[in-house]
Amino acid sequence: METTKTSASKEVKKARIKNIQIDSSKYGTGACEPSICISPANKNIIVAGSILDRVYYSDDGGKTWNKNKMESSSGVYGDPVVRADFNGVFYFSHLANPTGNAWQDEEFLDRIVTQKSTDNGKTWNDGSYTKPNNPKDQDKQWLAIDPNDNTVYMTWTEFDLYDSKDPKDHSRIMFAKSIDQGDSWTTPVSISQKEGNCLDGDQTTEGAVPAVSSDGKLYVAWSYNEKIYFDRSFDGGKTWLEKDKVVADQPGGWDFPIYGIMRCNGMPITEVDQSDGPHKGTIYVNWSDQRNGEKDTDIWISKSIDDGDTWTTPKRVNDDLPGKDQFFTWMDVDPVTGYIYIVFYDRRDHEVDDRFTDVYLAYSKDGGENFTNMKISETPFQPNKYVFFGDYNDISAYDGRVRPIWTRLDKAKLSVWTCLLDF
Repeated sequence: METTKTSASKEVKKARIKNIQIDSSKYGTGACEPSICISPANKNIIVAGSILDRVYYSDDGGKTWNKNKMESSSGVYGDPVVRADFNGVFYFSHLANPTGNAWQDEEFLDRIVTQKSTDNGKTWNDGSYTKPNNPKDQDKQWLAIDPNDNTVYMTWTEFDLYDSKDPKDHSRIMFAKSIDQGDSWTTPVSISQKEGNCLDGDQTTEGAVPAVSSDGKLYVAWSYNEKIYFDRSFDGGKTWLEKDKVVADQPGGWDFPIYGIMRCNGMPITEVDQSDGPHKGTIYVNWSDQRNGEKDTDIWISKSIDDGDTWTTPKRVNDDLPGKDQFFTWMDVDPVTGYIYIVFYDRRDHEVDDRFTDVYLAYSKDGGENFTNMKISETPFQPNKYVFFGDYNDISAYDGRVRPIWTRLDKAKLSVWTCLLDF
């Protein structure tokens, strides 16, 4: 660990951490928007994915990686989400392109597809899917696994027509689950009281990430109209709150500008402490916004200890001085230790508007009251607003093993990276 001083003479500890490249590609539809998961059955088994159809697996804790291409009769069209159940079965959820004619046929984006692997990511089945609902579009899904019975929960956004300017077209948050390890899914239902527009911006209901407690309670939050909304179910998704609760304001909304990034969002991530530690059952929601100014994007967290009835005042996670951007946050809570880990891009060590970007990790061992920030990227990089950089990164933590995953751009090459952290 090396100690340096910032321009404001604030001492900062910076870690020299070996970064591991998982994949790289020329830009276009290059490797980006990565997801990662450590197997609860074996910490050395890790599976990851990136757009549009790349899947990676490691059997040595992430030191080395194998690469394959995902294939499905329903098509594989990005938004990868990789999660594993507590028996070590992996799930890879993604968008659909059944006819192969993206943005042309009604079937495009008419379902969410989930493929599974029982051999640690080496091979995958053809996949199952939520009930097709064309011409409506299904987008931006995420998964959570019940630790009691391995039920797979999914939430996502449904658009009446993606990018439609027609005020009659709306967006909403949807829910479905699988009780047979992803072989079939319940009929999707809408769980959000408020509907947004279909323009894929601040007035769209988006960013639903589910979480499950150790006693099977289901929680989810999303962004809409400069607020973060929250819903819950105590009966496996059969019933939900009659009125969604507000976690916090999100001034400026979830869609905001970042210099050098084609598009950037601050959608919330929901997690719950499944451990037997002192913060068991605490719900955390993590997001980013520009309440402090367009060139001062920050990472935030709020928590609830009463099943989401009340929420703490948002706490700033990044510990730098004001005036620099932190963005594209993702969070995981270790189900064994209860520690919180948050990965994000950070520009605290560079001049405003020079686009140089690092990757930071913030972690908390006391239920989110205090965070330690550490730089985990070896070198900075410069994104380019003309290159699609993806909409998210990811992080996985299990029993002290932490594996963040992120995208970087070096000249004409997009690449996906991780590093080996063991707490």
